[in-house]
Amino acid sequence: MNNKSRRDFIKSSGAVALGAAILPTTNLSGHPKEVSAKTLRVGLVGCGGRGTGAAVQAVNADPNAELVAMGDIFRDRLDNSYMSLQQEIPEKLKVNDKHKFVGFDAYQKVIDAVDVVLLTTPPCFRPDHLKAAIAAGKHAFCEKPVAVDAPGVRKVIEAAKEAESKKLSILSGFCYRYDNGNRAIFERIHRGDIGEIRSVTTFRFGGELWSKPREAGWTDMEYQLRNWLYYDWLSGDFITEQSVHSLDLMAWAMGDKTPIRAIGNGGRQKRTDPVYGNIYDHFAIEYEYEDGVRASHFTRQMAGCKNRNTVDVFGSEGQASLQMGRNLSISGKNSWQFRGDKNNMYQTEHDEFFAAIRGGKPKNDGFWMANSSMLAVLGRMVAYSGQEITWEEAINSDIKLGPDINDYAWDLKWKGSDVAIPGITKASLIY
Repeated sequence: MNNKSRRDFIKSSGAVALGAAILPTTNLSGHPKEVSAKTLRVGLVGCGGRGTGAAVQAVNADPNAELVAMGDIFRDRLDNSYMSLQQEIPEKLKVNDKHKFVGFDAYQKVIDAVDVVLLTTPPCFRPDHLKAAIAAGKHAFCEKPVAVDAPGVRKVIEAAKEAESKKLSILSGFCYRYDNGNRAIFERIHRGDIGEIRSVTTFRFGGELWSKPREAGWTDMEYQLRNWLYYDWLSGDFITEQSVHSLDLMAWAMGDKTPIRAIGNGGRQKRTDPVYGNIYDHFAIEYEYEDGVRASHFTRQMAGCKNRNTVDVFGSEGQASLQMGRNLSISGKNSWQFRGDKNNMYQTEHDEFFAAIRGGKPKNDGFWMANSSMLAVLGRMVAYSGQEITWEEAINSDIKLGPDINDYAWDLKWKGSDVAIPGITKASLIY
């Protein structure tokens, strides 16, 4: 692709990333005044901290929206979330005991009871939950990432296609795309203020996260589900579960164009205790694009180390720098610094989601959120195997990390894979 055509691609796809897709009316059929007057019934699937926060933001995004159903595999998590919501949204919390669902099938019961569903479980469940929501004709918010393996990503893409045909909205939990400052700087990147993009570098260095000590009576399945962060079949490893935000910003810079291949490494140097399951504690991945641009991602989760959360986009006429939460600037020919109004990106994404539903112009983040999640899956593949892997090899992989959605049970013995060793773990187990 030549420089001119690449710039045109970045500008056109960047415009899609910056705004909601404009599609025909939603499945809330009827005259616009009737749609506007309808109470939107919202349901929550996955009652952790992020889910509880999303429920607050969702019902606050629309004056006539109520939370009417909640579901989780654990009763204590549902109860704790409900108590928090009683304090946060007492007037909009309309969940009676009959609409508090517990168990592996709770997601379907919530979906059946609502107009809009918030999907905030561990990401291994997201593809099947989204598929069920769209099949039932419901609008869906999907927390990031949307899958942990290639079969899951493909399932999300199919659901996005179905949502498009049914005129349903899908909102992504890649919240950085809804931040005012990020939107301002990426608009400038896409219009060419730093010239032709030469490379992208992202860092996501952070500390360690929580873990739950095993309690008497827990099966292996319950223990892993309560510590889902540390099992690749549940979380996709931390490059997928957390650092995918940085990869999504990289994708945004590249106009959501997919790379042709990736290479990299990773390992488990500090978090070696069995409490950390089978995931790594550091990754370094390089993604190569067909026009020669190379994008690098460095990430780690280690206590006691210097933290960093940055994105740098290097162009032929300048550099765009994002120090997340602190400073956004461009240096070079078109120097600039963001001085605009800050916003709550979590609230903004729900504001736009519900406005799209009410306005009969549904938005569909499904395709780019799937590709951003796949960037992380590809990164894990190359790090685990130590091999260079193409995008086509990765996206067409049939390796599924976890059990089928209908096979989950408390006594299910699902060990998952051993800790991967690059160069030793067979590539056939990775892709």
